[in-house]
Amino acid sequence: MLALLRERLPETLKAIAPLVGTACVLQIAVAHAPAFLFAQFLAGSILAVLGMLLLLAGIEIGVLPMGRFIGAELPRKRSMWLIAAVAFALGVATTVAEPDVVVLANQVEAVSQGSLSGGWLTWLVAAGVGLFTAIALARVVSGYSLRALVAATYLLMLVLSVLAPAEFVPLAYDAGSVTTGVLTTPVLLSLALGLSSVLAGRSAEADGFGLLGLASAGPVIAVLLVGMLLQ
Repeated sequence: MLALLRERLPETLKAIAPLVGTACVLQIAVAHAPAFLFAQFLAGSILAVLGMLLLLAGIEIGVLPMGRFIGAELPRKRSMWLIAAVAFALGVATTVAEPDVVVLANQVEAVSQGSLSGGWLTWLVAAGVGLFTAIALARVVSGYSLRALVAATYLLMLVLSVLAPAEFVPLAYDAGSVTTGVLTTPVLLSLALGLSSVLAGRSAEADGFGLLGLASAGPVIAVLLVGMLLQ
């Protein structure tokens, strides 16, 4: 455990150093924030480094191995419906807990002064991720063309973007962008890689990827469709 933390510390520091450095330059040259506020920023940055370090270690120790194990076990049950149900459940569960989704939902509720519920948006986004995760894993099992599925999905997104109310379009694309974060990405990738690794004659490199692109399209389509229903 300690060896893993030491190994991950340099990359964690590299990830947050540009933000801290930029904020320090702006503080000196432009912002001139109160000393107490700037000290809070530095203290928060230290906590962020510690949090990211523990998060990355936790993902590597527990999340990735468990995701691959579940993905490898599913084909042995010989049920496409079970694979789709597990994919949907994991897609929903990880998205609801995704910090980026929580932040977006809270900001939407605050900006709209409660006319758009943050909870409603969170579950809508989660349902979109879950549905398209299930579709993506079904594609891995069936061997359908990823190109055709992606083309059809993104064509549907473009059509709905034209038909949906204008105020829902930016929200829809933001909803899609926040889904592939620190929780959703490792869980879904490990699930797909585990699933593809046990399918005879298949390539984990070819079949194990592409899921995140499809999963992030789900919330976009879901929000656009709801926008059309509400107009």
